[in-house]
Amino acid sequence: MRDQIRAEAARIMSDEGVRDFQVAKRKAAERLIIPDNKHVPTNQEVEEALREYLELFHEKQLSGTLETLRRCAIDAMHFLAEFKPHLVGSVLSGIVTAESRIQIHVSADTPEDIGLLLDDHNIPFEENDKRVRYGGDRYETCPVYCFSADSNPIEVYVFDHKKGRERPLSPVDGRPMKRAAIKGVEELLTGSKRQ
Repeated sequence: MRDQIRAEAARIMSDEGVRDFQVAKRKAAERLIIPDNKHVPTNQEVEEALREYLELFHEKQLSGTLETLRRCAIDAMHFLAEFKPHLVGSVLSGIVTAESRIQIHVSADTPEDIGLLLDDHNIPFEENDKRVRYGGDRYETCPVYCFSADSNPIEVYVFDHKKGRERPLSPVDGRPMKRAAIKGVEELLTGSKRQ
């Protein structure tokens, strides 16, 4: 049963654009009519199933998508260079779906610094707040600026550089999020071309 939920949750994330692991697992269990919680896979298991599903059914389409998203991420990171940008999430991990967004963490004196930069360049954006999790089950609200570049959705999470460099925890494995600066993303891009 666990494997069935794992596979169905991965399919839901890929084909239906669901980005939240808990939502995908809940939908999968409901569709498979599995009522109890003891068979629910971990987020890591679902992510691995998603990787397998994408490689099996969408490899050619998504390899081009990944390259496009990483190129766009590099451009956005150069644009945001003064704020020490780091790429996180699916575009970094390489597990992208048609609904993937470029997620970038930046450090600023105030969140408004990002809004002003976008305004100065006439880039339309929306500002939202998202909860991010830190160690010890501590949650904080983080301002997020959402905009598009070449039709690619970008989310810029703004962290106060005065609070230190503590990374939020990954929703996948509960460890500090993996991230990459511009050079690391450029290396990923050139490395994928050699393969």
